[in-house]
Amino acid sequence: MSEHSAKPHPLDHVVLPVVNIDLARERLGKLGFTVAADARHPFGTENACVFFADKTYLEPLGIASVEESEASVRQGNVFTARNQAFRFRCGEEGLSGLAFGSKDAGIDHQDFVGAGSSAGEMLQFTRPMTMPDGSETIAGFKLAFAGDLRAPDLLLFTVERINPLPADRAALETHANGVTGIVEIALCAPDAAAFAAFVSLAVAQSAVEKTGFGVTIAASNAIISLMTPEGLEAYFDIAGSFADRGLRGRAILFAVADLAVTEAHLAANGVTYTRKNNRILVKPAPGQGTLFAFEETR
Repeated sequence: MSEHSAKPHPLDHVVLPVVNIDLARERLGKLGFTVAADARHPFGTENACVFFADKTYLEPLGIASVEESEASVRQGNVFTARNQAFRFRCGEEGLSGLAFGSKDAGIDHQDFVGAGSSAGEMLQFTRPMTMPDGSETIAGFKLAFAGDLRAPDLLLFTVERINPLPADRAALETHANGVTGIVEIALCAPDAAAFAAFVSLAVAQSAVEKTGFGVTIAASNAIISLMTPEGLEAYFDIAGSFADRGLRGRAILFAVADLAVTEAHLAANGVTYTRKNNRILVKPAPGQGTLFAFEETR
């Protein structure tokens, strides 16, 4: 771990491939999330993000141009190549990647290469972004990618913002379902602990805590849980596969101020959900891609 990572990286955002952005906007809106304006990447993909008060966000990822996306894959773009591979192997929806905030993606890249865990060349790009007041700004990004050949369906990367987004996103960070941020990301593999070093590297967190169902690794603002299929079943009521030995993203746990508000919103919108261990669980659906769990902040 390099000198620049005196403390673990924060979880920055979660990449959720979706069939298309319109479907994601509709589904996420129904779940009570405020969805930002659509944005195009310069390499054929597009998103409609959901920003939270804790400065994490969801990135539903669609393909705006198959031609541009495929051309960028041929040019060595790791982000689009892995998106294409995920969709081929896992279908058009899911949780394909976790991004962690970084002050220096270049150093992260060196760390990943040094550990034999680089997923490929760094990616640097800019794109226009529409702010809530309608003004346009240019957002710039540098990404460093960590990969594990045993886990082809999960990409971990760090993101350095060259010209950070304006801090005031209050309108976009307020959600009818009461979500304030992300508490935990659940990843699943039959031998979950085998991936501890890979995840630790991306999070810049050497401390790994053993649990009854695998291990947890603490980013500076969220928990990354690597759990066995039994653990996934116990906590989230979903069956993990024993056949697929790779590491898969399977659930996101959100913090809410008042679970009754969340429940009322979901019920009013006709969203099917279950209650378990003081959590509300919403199974994956088109436009959502992975299980969403909601829990009151303690």
